[in-house]
Amino acid sequence: MLILTDAAGMAGGLGGILLYVVMIGIVFYLMLYRPQKKQQKKTKEMLDQLAVGDSVLTTSGFYGVVIDITDDTVIVEFGNNKNCRIPMQKAAITQLEKPEV
Repeated sequence: MLILTDAAGMAGGLGGILLYVVMIGIVFYLMLYRPQKKQQKKTKEMLDQLAVGDSVLTTSGFYGVVIDITDDTVIVEFGNNKNCRIPMQKAAITQLEKPEV
């Protein structure tokens, strides 16, 4: 068992611990926080491009066509039945496909 008796030995031990904490923080940032921010930015850009007539895939797995858009709500028409129009949040859209011109 090693017993530290001088202040320099204790300072070196604390510096090593501090270095490990900083390294773990950097790894946490690079592996978790940064990729999540990139994905959020990509999703926001996709939702900003949303327009009436676009085909969308919802988080529920339903495909539909955007009929109307407000600030944070869209009305999506599902299937061939014109009576199946459902309002939903923009955040529920996972994929966007522009109509072919």
